[in-house]
Amino acid sequence: MKKYLLLCALVLGGFAVQAQAALQIQSWSLPNGARVLFVENHAIPMLDLSVEFDAGARRDPDGKSGLASLTNAQLTRGVAASGDGPALTEAQILDGLADVAAQRGGGASMDRAGVTLRMLSSAAERDAAIGLLARTLAQPSFPEAPFARDKARTIADVRESQTKAEDIAAKAFWAALYGTHPYARQESEDSVVAITREDLVAFHRTHYVGNRAVVAMIGDVTRAQADQIAQRLTQQLPQGAPLPALPSIGLTAPKDQRISHPASQSHILIGMPALVRGDPDFFALTVGNYILGGGGFVSRLTNEVREKRALTYSVYSYFSPMAQKGPFQIGLQTKQEQTAEALEVVRRTLADYLRDGPTAGELKAAKDNLVGGFALRIDNNRKILDNLAVIGYYGLPLDYLDTWTANIGKVTVAQIRAAFKRKIALDQLSTVVVGEAK
Repeated sequence: MKKYLLLCALVLGGFAVQAQAALQIQSWSLPNGARVLFVENHAIPMLDLSVEFDAGARRDPDGKSGLASLTNAQLTRGVAASGDGPALTEAQILDGLADVAAQRGGGASMDRAGVTLRMLSSAAERDAAIGLLARTLAQPSFPEAPFARDKARTIADVRESQTKAEDIAAKAFWAALYGTHPYARQESEDSVVAITREDLVAFHRTHYVGNRAVVAMIGDVTRAQADQIAQRLTQQLPQGAPLPALPSIGLTAPKDQRISHPASQSHILIGMPALVRGDPDFFALTVGNYILGGGGFVSRLTNEVREKRALTYSVYSYFSPMAQKGPFQIGLQTKQEQTAEALEVVRRTLADYLRDGPTAGELKAAKDNLVGGFALRIDNNRKILDNLAVIGYYGLPLDYLDTWTANIGKVTVAQIRAAFKRKIALDQLSTVVVGEAK
């Protein structure tokens, strides 16, 4: 109980770090090929870590969308007996983590999948938690009963999503942008039904491998201890063969899709594939998008669509950089009878922005806000861990966080105009509307 109360107190305390100080990111590779990123921080007696792999939904086999997510969820459902210990059930794994006040997380996104662990840095508790995590990564047993339970739960979630306008819109949007590319694949009832336990075993063996692991850590351990932890987490993982290259994302014919739905409002998504993680245009697009639709009440889209015309409560835009071209997206909801007007205002606002770019005043305000708010992006260990994982997985420079505000400060109006023209073409935008009145 004392361990649990201490962990709760530390969680509520926020894991504060000196955001103004440079983050000394140390990075190295293990003999098995795993990459490690580590920030030493002895402010509180905690350690946060993640282990990630190229095991996201883009690696789902055709016709079995949902496999990456199910595989990741099943890692804690049981482990097989080995030289590291006896077989463990799901309850025993969870109880073992709870006994040392450790918190495990995880999941699969489009590009990547992995696990996280937050634990006390004291040797006994830390070793027990890492031992359990290492076994779930390398020795999952994928027992049939939990698999059947999670599969049924996933199917129920898919069925429910088929009734929600926002989920229908999101699936149609990704399908419109990415066509036959793996980024377009979405879970369906049929795809989840098709997944077998053998599929999980094969997916895990192929993708959860030591030579493609990225281990990120921040907390109260030394560099030598961090190296030992990373080796322990990955040493039992197999070596993986090179994965097949995914198809490129080319220009596809833009789509204008209208889907009937009884919702009182139309759900509107507009966008196109645009941005690869690490693209030199990233900072210009970040500043420019803040002005266009990422800055909330100070953005142009909010001013034109909400403030001037009261066509929506909220409208936004963002770029989502990924391993391949991630989407540029504008989204809003509006009364069904206002759909055509709202679309016209959004498109005109974007066209004006692409033609003229931001004003000098808008640029200064955006940069001041982004630079001033940067400390909130790294004001606790968990946020820093998330950034370390992104830096490691996508191969970003180790000084990415240290130079972030300087790179924002260098952005000019001309750079924003040029970057948006390179990434966004009005005649290539796809539009999905769910709920429009007939």
